[in-house]
Amino acid sequence: MERITLTQYLLEQQRDRNVITADLRLLIEVVARAVRAISVNVGKANISNTIGAGYGSDDEVPPHTEPIHQVANEILLMSNEWGGHLAAMASDTMSEPYVIPNRYPKGEYLLVFNPLDATNNLEYNVSVGTIFSVLHCPEGQTPDTKAFLQPGARQHAAGYALYGPQTLLVLTVGAGVVGFTLDREFGTWFLTQRDMQIPAETKEFAINHSNARLWDAPIKRYIDELLAGKDGPRGKDFNMRWVASMVADMHRLITRGGVFIYPKDKRDPSKPGRLRLLYEANPMAMIVEQAGGMASTGTGRILDVQPEALDQRIPVVMGSRSEVERLVRYYEEMSSGC
Repeated sequence: MERITLTQYLLEQQRDRNVITADLRLLIEVVARAVRAISVNVGKANISNTIGAGYGSDDEVPPHTEPIHQVANEILLMSNEWGGHLAAMASDTMSEPYVIPNRYPKGEYLLVFNPLDATNNLEYNVSVGTIFSVLHCPEGQTPDTKAFLQPGARQHAAGYALYGPQTLLVLTVGAGVVGFTLDREFGTWFLTQRDMQIPAETKEFAINHSNARLWDAPIKRYIDELLAGKDGPRGKDFNMRWVASMVADMHRLITRGGVFIYPKDKRDPSKPGRLRLLYEANPMAMIVEQAGGMASTGTGRILDVQPEALDQRIPVVMGSRSEVERLVRYYEEMSSGC
């Protein structure tokens, strides 16, 4: 059976299906090379006195090393700044966008990324990941903060890398979701999963149950029903899984079915949610919808939310369509007083 590489897949989307442009193809290939380099650094992140050691704040990092999330951020910036495909990049580790320097050619796209999600998990050798998406820089718009404040429905591509026993790259360019596995011996991405689809029905859910006392009524109602099992109103037993790594939790969900919930809570009323819209929620929502699932804030489609700031946070409910629809219905019933 023929093994299809990432480049072959992207050329098919460009030449045969006219789904993506040549520049977008080349941009995704550069991101994939950066992810490959991040994978190497993640693999040695807990070796003292090497680049990439350290997990948390800069104060916790031994001398002569960098926090691994900063290493990942720099790899993505340096890999993509010179290719001529981008106008600017935005990362959750930077307060302002990184505009492509004048010494390099500029392109029409914007790259948004979380360079390394859940880095604290590396201390326990638990999987972490990279999340990214691509937007088009509006014509005539300076590539500043305002240029990035676009609803997720305008994304041209989105993906995530999962660094685990294998390094995986899950990608959508708006024509379904596909998965690639890195052949570490040859440094090549091979297509291993075509047309990834989230099962509509599920018996799994992912949520941090320690925050139950802080949830809104619809979330409490929904989770209580799941926990009641086969003797409750749902008539079946559910399993709770929580890795505390969004990429790991979402990859299991996309592969096996399930619902991922990170709701707003009452800990800080000034924050409408916990996950970042641009760097986490939007890319994952595009992938989920392309895989046949549903992604909501509980009261509306995530991809329709108009961003107001680079670091804006929102509540997230995404995964198997039937479960997300049920929880959305609970929110509707609460707002109508039922």
